[in-house]
Amino acid sequence: MADGKWTERLSKSALIFGIAAPLVAMAGVTLARYDMIGKLAGFSGILAGALIAIVAIITGAIALALAFRNGGSKKAALFGLLVALIYISFLGSRAAAGGDVPAIHDISTDLASPPQFVSLPLRADNLAGVDTVENWRAIHAKGYPDLQSITIAKPVAAVIADAERIAQELGWNVAVADPATGHFEATASVSYIRFKDDVVLRVVPTEDGASSIVDMRSVSRVGVSDLGVNAKRVRSFLDRLAKVSD
Repeated sequence: MADGKWTERLSKSALIFGIAAPLVAMAGVTLARYDMIGKLAGFSGILAGALIAIVAIITGAIALALAFRNGGSKKAALFGLLVALIYISFLGSRAAAGGDVPAIHDISTDLASPPQFVSLPLRADNLAGVDTVENWRAIHAKGYPDLQSITIAKPVAAVIADAERIAQELGWNVAVADPATGHFEATASVSYIRFKDDVVLRVVPTEDGASSIVDMRSVSRVGVSDLGVNAKRVRSFLDRLAKVSD
C-alpha cells in the first residue's frame, strides 16, 4: 500500500516537474523579451527549466520502475518524463548547432582595423572571454577565415542607401546612415528573447571612385559566445548587399 502511494506521488511529481520545465523557461525569456528583466536573467530561465526537467526525468524514471514492479498507473509519469525529455532534447540540439563555432561575440571583416562605432557604444567588457585583442584576432581568424571585405560596383552613397534599405527590411533600428562619410550603424534583435547586436559598416571608395570597399562588424551586447549568430549576419547581409548591385 505504501509503495502504491509513493508511486502515485512520484508520478504526479514527475508530471508537475515535466510541465513546469518549459513553462519556467518560457516565462523567463518572455519577461526578458519585453525588458521586464535583464536578458541574461531571462536566459537563466532556460537553464532553470533544464534543471527542473532533469528532476522530472529522474522522478519519472523512479515512478515508472515502481509502477512496473508494484502495479499502478503509468500515464502521469510517462507524460511528465516525455515532456522533460523533449525539452532537454531541444536544448541539446541548440547547443550542438553552435558547438563548433569560436566563443567570441565580436565579428569583423577587417581584423587589423575593425570598423568603429560612433553613435552606438561598444560594450565596456568587449574583450570578455578573449582577454586581449591579439587573442581575439587569432581566434577569429581561425574560426572565420572566409569573412573578408567586399567590393561593390557602386559609389559609396548608393551602397549606404542600399544598406539602410536592407536593414529596414530586416527590422533593424538604424542609428546612422551617412552617405557622405560612408558610415552606417544599426541594432538587430536576435531570437525570441530579443538579444541586441550592434552593427557597423565602413564604406570607402576605390581609387577610381566608381566602386566601394565595404567592411562590416557585428557585436553582441551581452554574453561571451554568440553561437555563430554575428558571423551569419555578416555573411547574409553582405551577400544581400552585393546582390543588389548585380
